[in-house]
Amino acid sequence: MGKRWEPLSRGCRVLVTDGHGFNTDTLLLADFSMPRRGEACADFGTGCGAIPLLWAARGRPGKAWGIELQEAAVALAAESVRENGLEGKITILQGDVREIKSLLPHQSLDLAACNPPYQAAGAGLVSGSPARRLARHGEALPLEGLAAAARYALGHGGRLCVCMRTQRLAEAAAVFHAAGLEPKRLRLVQARPGKAPYLFLLECRKGGKPGLETEPVLFLEGPGGGPSPELEAIYGDYREGRG
Repeated sequence: MGKRWEPLSRGCRVLVTDGHGFNTDTLLLADFSMPRRGEACADFGTGCGAIPLLWAARGRPGKAWGIELQEAAVALAAESVRENGLEGKITILQGDVREIKSLLPHQSLDLAACNPPYQAAGAGLVSGSPARRLARHGEALPLEGLAAAARYALGHGGRLCVCMRTQRLAEAAAVFHAAGLEPKRLRLVQARPGKAPYLFLLECRKGGKPGLETEPVLFLEGPGGGPSPELEAIYGDYREGRG
């Protein structure tokens, strides 16, 4: 569980441990949800804080919050914010997203992002690691709880962006629609042509009218087996920092 610094973008790094880190899903969601200049945004279940750090490094949010339940992850994220000199841009809050009313003002956000647990509550094999169990299973943040939190915190027209396994696409669309968060933009992710998509990126809009735009599939591998040009662009100078 030793701490180590990982590069995120040029001039920006994040403190991680084996239990609290980030992966390709994190980078894909940060890119898909990149805020517009001056927007107020929050990452629900921020873990080590990689997404708000990437927003600040690559976008121009007015103010960003990272909300996290686990104390150890909160400490990592807060230290990363200080290390990168972003105290005026990013605030890390410890708390349960389902109790959002105690964390953020009503309709205070333009954008919320979340990488929810992989599995619905009660599904799949349960990890012996408490940190991984919270990240992978829905007991701590079921989709209904996420939808209610986003509905409360987003202003009219505000956006919720999620990255999830494709097995939960129908469930997610139904839950968010029922909460008044209309699915508006969808992108499937596959490893390479010929393989089934395994992830989806979805943007929902509070108070939005029905009508879903489906974007081209995001392939992670190029023809030669290495990273696709688009994945290289999303990784950006994260790869350069590791070189």
